[in-house]
Amino acid sequence: MDFGYSPQQEALRRDVRAFIAEHLTPEVVDEMEGASEGFGVGRSIARGPLVSQLFKKIGERGWLGISYPKEYGGQDGDRMSQYIVEEEFARVNIAVGLAGSGAPAILAAGTEEQKRYFIPKLISGEFSFALGFTEPQAGADLASLQCRAVREGDEYVINGQKMYTSAAHTATHIYLMARTNVDVPKHQGISIFLVPMDTPGITVRPLWTIQNQPRAPLGTTYGAYRTNETFFDDVRVSRTTLLGAENQGWGVGSMGLNLDRVGAARYLISVRRDEDIVNWVKEHRFGGYSPADDPAIRDKIAELWIEAQVCRLMTMRSMSIVEHGGNFTYEGSAEKVWSPEHGVRTSEAITQMLGPYGQLLNGSPRAVEKGIFAHNLMGAFQSGINHGSVQVMRDQVARRGLGLPSGRRPSGPRQ
Repeated sequence: MDFGYSPQQEALRRDVRAFIAEHLTPEVVDEMEGASEGFGVGRSIARGPLVSQLFKKIGERGWLGISYPKEYGGQDGDRMSQYIVEEEFARVNIAVGLAGSGAPAILAAGTEEQKRYFIPKLISGEFSFALGFTEPQAGADLASLQCRAVREGDEYVINGQKMYTSAAHTATHIYLMARTNVDVPKHQGISIFLVPMDTPGITVRPLWTIQNQPRAPLGTTYGAYRTNETFFDDVRVSRTTLLGAENQGWGVGSMGLNLDRVGAARYLISVRRDEDIVNWVKEHRFGGYSPADDPAIRDKIAELWIEAQVCRLMTMRSMSIVEHGGNFTYEGSAEKVWSPEHGVRTSEAITQMLGPYGQLLNGSPRAVEKGIFAHNLMGAFQSGINHGSVQVMRDQVARRGLGLPSGRRPSGPRQ
């Protein structure tokens, strides 16, 4: 299958590149570097006055929420055009897409009132979500979560703790997964709530990461210098904050994560470092030595580049299925296995290519590209855990894609 672009789409790409060349000034970049939290390809950049003005201009071009319905603030456009816009801006660390925002799940499972309230504000950037999934005893086995939401009349009372709630200190809302029924199998008693972060009883406490000292440079893959733990103490929310039906949150959450895995931002998290090292070895030398002169390095870069094209084709396949209304089941999980593992292999190989220079972090006098390759290596293994571990994703591919039975441990004693 040919995943090429139409003349109209190529013209859109040229327009976006011209816009970036004109409006992404050194002053805007400086503001981004000063405010960035370092997540992925820039989706957690705080909007100072210059960045806010830039987003206003992007919105005036109709490039925000392209594939979302007009009645919810979108443009009624196609997914491929949205992908092109997201890709070009993501390469300069500006996130204009809605991956990780909660918007896909709200559009698919929300009430009409929720769609009209949340989606336009998510598109404009007025609202943003932190993801309240992981708990101290529930990570890869997320269905073991213990955060409780107890129904009291027209309200729910929430108590519990979430871990690694990145952006909880800046987000307006949290996309919260909580247990609403303890008397059914664990996957069947979970619900999702769209909770404002200023609700009384919510406490956010910072967890500083390995990327904090020194701070990872802008554009680092998984370069967040801060994540959080979030506590809920008798937090009362209206029943209107419930997304989907009560006790059906596992299906809603799985669907939302699957849709969030498709798009330019997720794709570039895995392959951008391939492009960076290709460009670097073409243009730089260590004294009289150029890595590009080493046949082993050239061979390894070619191998990794081929793997990166597999990432691209998997993304294109998923987008095509969604675009044509197909049954999107295991494809996002398959991408979540291949792409992060490719990213780990690339990060390790780059460090070997650059030798001791590849270990120097941001601020070191001889650091390569502000130490971005070294910081990428420190964050690479996180990609195999975030938004579902690759081991769990393999299980989903086996069951949903290949129709294999769920693996069950024998109930009797070991022999």
